[in-house]
Amino acid sequence: MRARQPLPIVGQPQPERADAARNRRKIIEVAATMIAERGADELSLDEVAKAACVGVGTVYRRFGDRAGLVLALIDERERRFQEAFLSGPPPLGPGAPPAERVTAFLHALVDRIVEQEELFLLLENGPGKARYSGPYKVHHVHLSSLLAQSRPGPHCAYLADALLAPASAWLIRFQREERGMTVEDIKAGLADLAAVVVRGC
Repeated sequence: MRARQPLPIVGQPQPERADAARNRRKIIEVAATMIAERGADELSLDEVAKAACVGVGTVYRRFGDRAGLVLALIDERERRFQEAFLSGPPPLGPGAPPAERVTAFLHALVDRIVEQEELFLLLENGPGKARYSGPYKVHHVHLSSLLAQSRPGPHCAYLADALLAPASAWLIRFQREERGMTVEDIKAGLADLAAVVVRGC
């Protein structure tokens, strides 16, 4: 008698077939190469599919749209960033006072955005749901929690949005290119803003 296959667990991601996993890696590698060579503005899912030697339908089924592909491209580094602020050493990770962790998080987020600026610019250009889902959603929950621990109040979710707003790839690029600010200038400004917010949260 043939052994019965285990039923999938509800809510758990299903394992990819080997060919699907290969196609996914190939698409991501091709997209990353295109962005490195030509910039993110020119990223086209049709061109990615052609260069990766897969059908256009495969790309759209796997990633949905350009925002979905961008999220996949930033996924690995984003996972490392999330591990750092959720379980890494203080002050970014647990162990430091919440107010210090707010500033450390915002500083690390600026570095994170500068590191993959082109991809974050693409994500911010996408539909609103894409921009405020994925990494932003996790960042917001974390920052809201730190604000609530630091000084509980009814508006911490809103204030988390207010602190995340200046950590925008477009604003950071403008500040660096047009205002002549350095990354350290931007971090210092965010630290001042965070201090005001934390005191009044």
